[in-house]
Amino acid sequence: MIDCEDSISHTQARVNVASQASIEFKRISPAIGVEISGIDLRQPLSDPQAQELRQALVAHKVLVFRDQNITPAQHVAFARCFGDLEHHPVLPQHPEHPELVLLGGNNKTPGTENVYHTDVSWRETPSTASVLRCVECPEVGGDTVWVNMEAAYEKLPETRKQQISGLFAVHDILPSFGARMSPEEQALARGKYPPVVHPVVRTHPESGKKILYVNETFVTHFANFTSDFSGFRSANEIHAQQHDLMEYLLRQPAILEYQMRLRWQPNTIAMWDNRSTQHYAVQDYFPAVRRMHRATVIGDKPF
Repeated sequence: MIDCEDSISHTQARVNVASQASIEFKRISPAIGVEISGIDLRQPLSDPQAQELRQALVAHKVLVFRDQNITPAQHVAFARCFGDLEHHPVLPQHPEHPELVLLGGNNKTPGTENVYHTDVSWRETPSTASVLRCVECPEVGGDTVWVNMEAAYEKLPETRKQQISGLFAVHDILPSFGARMSPEEQALARGKYPPVVHPVVRTHPESGKKILYVNETFVTHFANFTSDFSGFRSANEIHAQQHDLMEYLLRQPAILEYQMRLRWQPNTIAMWDNRSTQHYAVQDYFPAVRRMHRATVIGDKPF
């Protein structure tokens, strides 16, 4: 973990620790998420605070902070306490802080994040976490839903768990972001970010829990659906069985019992564990405007 006290004096660090000593957690839903109070993100985190938040992130998967009127620089500094930050190759970036991507449409172009997904799963090393701040949001609408994908795996029937054990899926940047690119840019992206293969059931590197790790935004197909053709009459039947299994897995995030829903307000910040969750930005507010800044913490290769 990056030392968040490096940029301040020990005296100032002690003042910050004392002023933020009582962090409180309030559950948002039975399945996922806590709202956090008793902390001012304008101030640098101490290492114990960062460790407490990281433990809460692994346990609860989504952390929500209200009324945090932070600057873009403070946003970056907070996110960097949990690891190095990525630069997204496609999404627009903040002009002074390229670690922040700028999300949201305008009154002419609606947003397009209304699909269950895990951020940047098309990377060889997908992200650990994301930190999203609401800059401007509609009076009503524009909520975000998060899903506990540990619970989604845990609740699968044993026969399904056996069926997907050892399976791998292909994740690809182009099905989602290719529409934003010219053919030349698509060719460059294909060379720089070729499709990658991740386990359908990944293991959380900190908790050891199993996670259902397929999402409808970036996953295109199974890499190794079967090597035993004896149970199938034709290649078409194999294809149909593979399609049915994928569709079954992709329906799991929509189960309400695995979810929480966040109503945004300006200066609300949500931080989520990108390894164990999926999310869906509800597109019910157009032509109202919803603008967000997001920092993403670089992760490691799923196993």
